Amino acid sequence: MMLSTFAHRIKTFSQDEDGLGMLEMILIIAVIVILAIIFRKQLKELLESLLGKAKSKTEKFMDDGP
Repeated sequence: MMLSTFAHRIKTFSQDEDGLGMLEMILIIAVIVILAIIFRKQLKELLESLLGKAKSKTEKFMDDGP
């Protein structure tokens, strides 16, 4: 009973044009989250590298100051 009500709401939601835009946004966000989970190790390494470079350049800039 509850499953059929849920299925009916999804069907009605997907047929509504405003709902379709929202559904597309939800799917895009879901894909981004899934990709972030899959590549989290590589993303973490990339962010650590970028932050490390930014830190070293900031320290160099501050040391070379007046």
